[in-house]
Amino acid sequence: MANTKKINNKNKIKRRIRGKVSGTGVRPRLSVFRSNAEIYAQIIDDSNGTTLCAASSREAVITANKVTKVEKASIVGKTIAARAIEAGIKSVVFDRGGNLYHGRVKSLAEGAREGGLEF
Repeated sequence: MANTKKINNKNKIKRRIRGKVSGTGVRPRLSVFRSNAEIYAQIIDDSNGTTLCAASSREAVITANKVTKVEKASIVGKTIAARAIEAGIKSVVFDRGGNLYHGRVKSLAEGAREGGLEF
């Protein structure tokens, strides 16, 4: 059973971040969701409420590589950056989703920066 205090604290952090970070058409939001086994990233335009592009570690190209979770996160970051640049997006606002900027979240952000995104 999940520790409800831990979940409530993470949700508080997430709400606090979302109160400050918002994506626009010019500079959308790069949102990260991290589960125990996978990591997901999507670029969102909050003014229109649309997802512009997305990437996850569950895609066949990434799943085929037998690498660690941190390395998978880096690959997802590079993938989301390539898709964003293809869609004409060069700069984003980073939303870590209540997670610490450490480990897989940091690896995804660095991979996105290597791929050409600016935050």
